[in-house]
Amino acid sequence: MAPNRTRSAGLRAVEATGRGTARLLDTFGYAMSLLSQSLYWLALGPRHGQKVRVDSVFAEMMEVGIHAIPIVSLLTFTIGIVLAIQGIDLLRPFGAEQQVGIGVALGATREFAPLITGILVAGRSGSALAARIGFMTINEEIAALEVMGINPIRFLVAPALLAMIVMLPALTIMADFVALLGAGLYIAADLGMTMSAYMAQTLDTLDVDDLMHGLSKSAIFAVVVTVIGVVEGANVTGGAEGVGRATTSSVVKSISAIVLTDMFFVFVAAR
Repeated sequence: MAPNRTRSAGLRAVEATGRGTARLLDTFGYAMSLLSQSLYWLALGPRHGQKVRVDSVFAEMMEVGIHAIPIVSLLTFTIGIVLAIQGIDLLRPFGAEQQVGIGVALGATREFAPLITGILVAGRSGSALAARIGFMTINEEIAALEVMGINPIRFLVAPALLAMIVMLPALTIMADFVALLGAGLYIAADLGMTMSAYMAQTLDTLDVDDLMHGLSKSAIFAVVVTVIGVVEGANVTGGAEGVGRATTSSVVKSISAIVLTDMFFVFVAAR
């Protein structure tokens, strides 16, 4: 009996693994279909007389970008101060604390500003998108759009994707300046360095590639957050409770994907 139980447990494990893999591939294929169709409507919609509505794009931009400015500014300003504190403590034993601006400039623009901004947008806008799509799914509003001859991807997903791709890099640029400002104020107070000297050191350190490194990642984060939010919302089941689960899952998956994407991006860039 024991060998039969072992074989049965092994078969169940293989079956569970196969089903999980099939679900993962199905979800990935659906996400790629959403992305490709959204890009199609953004690029070729006007040619077919069904362009993406500009007012919807601007409404999404307001929600994704403008309304996120206070929290992004607050947290990136704090991150800049933390980078300055840690940098000074690490360099002081070597008598090199005056060079802390170099590490802060590179760390903020290449890593921390795009990463923190992406996580914040995932928590705010990604979850909101998943909840909105989820409620529309359980209320059969998406099915109603299809009955009226309105493509749901053009109407709902494409504006959110375009707004996210535009506003997340824009927020990252703002986060770069705010983080560097926070670091500069602390460095000036702790080391007695003038802000002009700090700015000169920062400008000497950074080049276009450093800024583009962070902006490129933020654009990828924008696509990831949008696609995950839409997929989670579209797969909602179980009423309002299901919407809550989808919202939570959207945030967790988006943040996980952002961190993994960042790791991969850094690994490739460092080779």
